[in-house]
This record gives sequence, C-alpha cells and structure tokens, in this order.
Amino acid sequence: WKSSVIYPGCCAADQNYRVKLTQAEKQFQTVQEKLGLSLSGLLLVTGNDMDALTPKQFREQWSRTYNTEGKPDWSHIFPYYHPDIVFEDSIQRIEGIEEFKALCARLTRRCQQLNMEIISLAINPGEIFFEWRMVMMFNKYPPTPVFGCTKLTLNEDNQIIHQRDYFDLWGDIFNGIPYFRKPYRKFLRRHFG
Repeated sequence: WKSSVIYPGCCAADQNYRVKLTQAEKQFQTVQEKLGLSLSGLLLVTGNDMDALTPKQFREQWSRTYNTEGKPDWSHIFPYYHPDIVFEDSIQRIEGIEEFKALCARLTRRCQQLNMEIISLAINPGEIFFEWRMVMMFNKYPPTPVFGCTKLTLNEDNQIIHQRDYFDLWGDIFNGIPYFRKPYRKFLRRHFG
C-alpha cells in the first residue's frame, strides 16, 4: 500500500479503523514516538481503500469544514472524494475533483464567514444523507441562514462519487429581506401552493 494522505480528526489507535503502513511509514511513526509527538488524531488513508465513516467521524470532519473562526476549509475532506466526483445542486453541476475544489475556493472567496450545523444524519452502506443549517456572512449584508439536505453516494472504496445538495436558496435569502419576504411567499402560495 502506498500512502496518499494523512489527515487529522480520527484516532489511529481505535479498533474500528484499519491503518496500513509501509515500512517508511512505520519509520515515520517511530520517529514521531521518539520525539514524543502524539499520533492521536491521525488516520492514514492508503491507496483508494478508505474505511467507512461512522456518524461521529462524519460529524467531526464535516463540522471542521465550516468553522466559527473565519473562512471554510475543505482540504481535510477532499481525500474522501473520488477523482471523478459529480457535484450537483439547484444552481450547477460540477464534474471532477479539480472542478469541485475550484467551486469550494469560489465559495470561500465570496463569503466573509460560513458556518454549518449538521441537524440530522443517516449513514447506510453506499450512502450518507444529512440535513444542515448553513449561515453565510457576506460583506455589507446580514448573516443569511440556508437550510438544506445533502445526499452523498459512495463507491465500493467508500469514496464520495456523487454529491447532491438540496436547498431553497432564494426562499431562505428572501426571508432576510423585510419588504420582499411577504410578497414572495404570497406569490409562491398563490401559484405553487
């Protein structure tokens, strides 16, 4: 097995995780132990074979993405995504990990701060489904909450091959505009309710 990524968030000593080390990685581990560095909080991902996420791990990893101290950072969850990831939401369809990373970078540039709370979570073999509340803070505008759900489809190696986000972007944004909120909701009820 050839090591591809080391990322924080999971305990390598936990019985639930497989950690596959090459000889060089074992030497790296020995050096860390001799220097008194803690290996707690590291999981070694090897090749394309990843262990299935537990609900606790998923909440820890995805909650770290959207912190309360500034801009979001997706770098620690990119290893969970397959190189051929397909991302879809109500605005766009993105194909490939590089395009997905570019999408994340654009969102980071646009938002002053982005926070996300995972409300509920269901993990089944081959899929993860979660409900979330995201608060986006833009320059000159009040914080805007957006409520939605995400379905992640996993391949046989437990990598995310498809992500579909569901949310009502305009409805949640229009709720924050005092004089537009009521006419918008009235229009929707009259024509679609």
